[in-house]
Amino acid sequence: MKTKILMAALLSSVVMTAGAAQAQGHRERPDFASLDANGDGQLTMDEMAQKAAARFAEVDGDADGTLSADELTAAAANNAADRAARMIAHLDENDDGVLQLSEMQPRGGERRGRMLSQMDADADGAISEEEFQTAKTRRDECRSNGHGPRGRG
Repeated sequence: MKTKILMAALLSSVVMTAGAAQAQGHRERPDFASLDANGDGQLTMDEMAQKAAARFAEVDGDADGTLSADELTAAAANNAADRAARMIAHLDENDDGVLQLSEMQPRGGERRGRMLSQMDADADGAISEEEFQTAKTRRDECRSNGHGPRGRG
């Protein structure tokens, strides 16, 4: 039982420090191969602890063994800059280095259309306050049950 609890705690720390380190160097979540340091096809607590420590160290700019608000803020800023650059690279159809509304419309327009259809219970082409509140309640219930962006379960 203690082993399972320790394994869960270590895995959580890998995921949490991965998020902080992702902000620093924008890495994807670790895959199995990157966690399996010795390549034996199995993850051990030692391997996960090593990965968590490495991720933590990447964000710990002054190497003092703690993550300050400034270090976390810097990591988040680096992540935001990286994401913005990737977004421009992906969506900038005319290669001018900036995004116009028209370059963002197709994806957003389709999504908005689907959202409107899903929320518009009476199919009148508009969302009433009641329909809006019903959709919000459904979304909140879904998230509180471990589904959706905030509760990946």
